[in-house]
Amino acid sequence: MEHKKAEKISKALADPNRIMIIKEVKKQNDALYCCDIDAIIDLSQPSICHHLKQLTDTEILIPEKEGRYVKYALNNSLIEEYIDFLHSLKTT
Repeated sequence: MEHKKAEKISKALADPNRIMIIKEVKKQNDALYCCDIDAIIDLSQPSICHHLKQLTDTEILIPEKEGRYVKYALNNSLIEEYIDFLHSLKTT
């Protein structure tokens, strides 16, 4: 993984609301609709959209449009790649 990509992911994960969104997606079998996120997390709709944009821009979440709704899924391969990158920073 490139350092810039890892830096971008780290910045996206630095916000507790984004971590909460990721946890909720994980709880729902790795797929959650935007309207469901709105019901679970006590934030305004524009704030949720901002956080979702940050997570999709970094490709942590993958959006999938279904009619008028957007479903979000975790990008498990990217998360694994990020974890491997972090492990490579560890001294032995």
